[in-house]
Amino acid sequence: MANIENQKFITFDISGKNYLSWVLDVKLHLSAKKLRHTIEEENAASNEECATALIFLRHHTDDGLKYEYLTVENPLELWQNLNDRFEHLKAVVLPNALNDWSQQRFKDFKTVSEYNSTLFKIVS
Repeated sequence: MANIENQKFITFDISGKNYLSWVLDVKLHLSAKKLRHTIEEENAASNEECATALIFLRHHTDDGLKYEYLTVENPLELWQNLNDRFEHLKAVVLPNALNDWSQQRFKDFKTVSEYNSTLFKIVS
């Protein structure tokens, strides 16, 4: 049961391909744990809250990124470093999604469910 708790969402890949979904998942989980303020500017988080948030962030980060940011001891600093490094992916993902959307043709699929699945993947 504890293993299921640890695997709530996938770890952040070093390539950054799952950055957007990872950011959303982290924000939701930190909000649920009442720790979201630890990754926001000018927070008044206690040492215990920062440590818990940092452990959570590092637990859901690829090992290569963990070693790269090994000396970072503040969750806000880690969050900002990752954001600075991977934020540009939003500019890459949107044009790709728009291109996929324009290339989407119903007749290229055998079933409606295949078409819907691909359509929802593009939208997400």
